[in-house]
Amino acid sequence: MLASLIRLHVWVTRINDAWNMAVDINLKGVYHGMRAAIPLMEEQGAGVIVNISSGAAVSVLEGWTHYCATKAAVLSLTRGAHKEYADKGIRVVGLSPGTVATEMQILIKASGINPVSQLDPSVHISPERVGEAIAWLCTEAGREYDGSDLSLRDENVRRAIGLT
Repeated sequence: MLASLIRLHVWVTRINDAWNMAVDINLKGVYHGMRAAIPLMEEQGAGVIVNISSGAAVSVLEGWTHYCATKAAVLSLTRGAHKEYADKGIRVVGLSPGTVATEMQILIKASGINPVSQLDPSVHISPERVGEAIAWLCTEAGREYDGSDLSLRDENVRRAIGLT
């Protein structure tokens, strides 16, 4: 009985730790970054904030509830901040890059949890391409996506940015 309670406690602790980490990184990290940047942008009368979103914000996947929930919160934070600060010259936009060739994808592949784990590594875009998309969103050409979420899964978007 005691061994079962200890295993349960360890399992619950791991789940709790995973949720806390997802909230700390994906949501609080974005919030605190915006909180630090917005006053400086207000002083200069302009600025662009690009938050990294995810398709997981609107399409929940098994085994990723903590990730999906925090990315959905970031999407709402992005939309709300844009509404609150656009009249001060501050643009806020989300970027949903799709799957990116990072350590995260290696861990996802090893998990085997959901369809993302079954993707061939060749379909992941490079981090450099994400950087190019962020830079593009900061230009006048990216302005049409202000207050929304730009998805790099859209071929027309990739073409507009020059990522094809």
